Amino acid sequence: MSERAAVPDPIRLLDLREQALSVDEVLSAVDGPGIGGTVLFIGTVRDRDQGRGVTELDYSAHPSATAALRSVAENVASAHPGVLLAAVHRIGDLQVGDLAVVVAAAAAHRGEAFSAARALIDDLKAQVPIWKQQRFADGTTEWVGAPE
Repeated sequence: MSERAAVPDPIRLLDLREQALSVDEVLSAVDGPGIGGTVLFIGTVRDRDQGRGVTELDYSAHPSATAALRSVAENVASAHPGVLLAAVHRIGDLQVGDLAVVVAAAAAHRGEAFSAARALIDDLKAQVPIWKQQRFADGTTEWVGAPE
């Protein structure tokens, strides 16, 4: 009877935090000897949205957001065996140029990494209850993604 080696958790880093994000931390989380390709997505606060000047953002997360992020990552890991994953999203006040989200997927081959990274960021944005309030140069605000 053969024994199966323990498979390490493919989800290496997941977090929601108020502190500045580190690209190096996310890349290090998915590094390993069998990795041949790593795809990194960095979401940055931009100064315009739909033609309006943005001065800053405030990200808020529902108390269930961490569990939802874990569920999204588990689903992506299940659909992409052998891929290592990491995702970190900021909450709180962010300025133009700040990193809002950093996602990485690493695999033996680039195609697997690209596919998993795309799924991870797309599903995170669609399913994790994180909302942003945009503050505009004209003094108005707008919530994006918040329940009505």
